[in-house]
Amino acid sequence: MTENAFSNYCVVELFGHQKIAGLVTEQVIAGQGFIRVDVPQTKCHPAFTRMFGSGAIYSITPVSEEIAQAAAESIYIEPMQVYASPSRQLKGPDDDGDSDGEDNG
Repeated sequence: MTENAFSNYCVVELFGHQKIAGLVTEQVIAGQGFIRVDVPQTKCHPAFTRMFGSGAIYSITPVSEEIAQAAAESIYIEPMQVYASPSRQLKGPDDDGDSDGEDNG
């Protein structure tokens, strides 16, 4: 990080009446600026990170680490979870659905 880079605990208000709290820093991805919010671990979820473009942000309020932790505890937001149903697996191009390996065609 450079000397002038932003790094502070904050409560971030997002459009859509959402909030998130944690350590906020700046990050550039593909030449575009984002804020990175490192949300601390709470009783309800493990620590996680989210990034937002400036168009998603309504306001940023710098706070102490203790207030950011308390806000993270009170704001219900979860890390992204990936779900893949085993019953919906795609078949390969050579898979005819038979499990015996014989050509029934």
